[in-house]
Amino acid sequence: MSDQHNVVLLTFPDAGAWRPAFDEAQRLPGLRMVAAMERSADGLLEVKDTFTRGAGMATVGSGVLGGLIGLLGGPVGVLLGFAAGAALGNAAEEHQAAEGGAGLIVLSPRVPDGGALLALEIRESAPDPADELAARHGAAVERIDAHDFTERIRAAEKRAEEETAEESAGETADGGPSVQGS
Repeated sequence: MSDQHNVVLLTFPDAGAWRPAFDEAQRLPGLRMVAAMERSADGLLEVKDTFTRGAGMATVGSGVLGGLIGLLGGPVGVLLGFAAGAALGNAAEEHQAAEGGAGLIVLSPRVPDGGALLALEIRESAPDPADELAARHGAAVERIDAHDFTERIRAAEKRAEEETAEESAGETADGGPSVQGS
């Protein structure tokens, strides 16, 4: 198997069984991010924990790079360069976090009542490490190509935007609140 960028889903029928697998998943080779979702027996869904390898590195790295570029402007340039670089790096990380949240929304129907789901974003050279992790903790495994999953998220976001636009248009047509420019 060549290097595959996947979203690997580990489904646990028992809500309490995910924690040891979550802790172990953080050490999987190629792991970028893992999130744990749990659904109570009465259907309440909760994101219980998340882990992102290298979180904060874009912010710090961009800040340092900005500071180095700012050396050309002296001490004030270093300060301004670091601040600008850190702000850009933070914006990139916030964008990634928002995409991760959208992904969890798309996956939420897969979490069984009274169970849990671990979603791993991972580059796999072989499926064995994740499959063995699932077997040790009694989880079912499903793989989704990361590119296909990204397309599913974009399609869901587009549907949500269209529904919001239709609702807004319906409110305006029904005499509800409308926004007009000045």
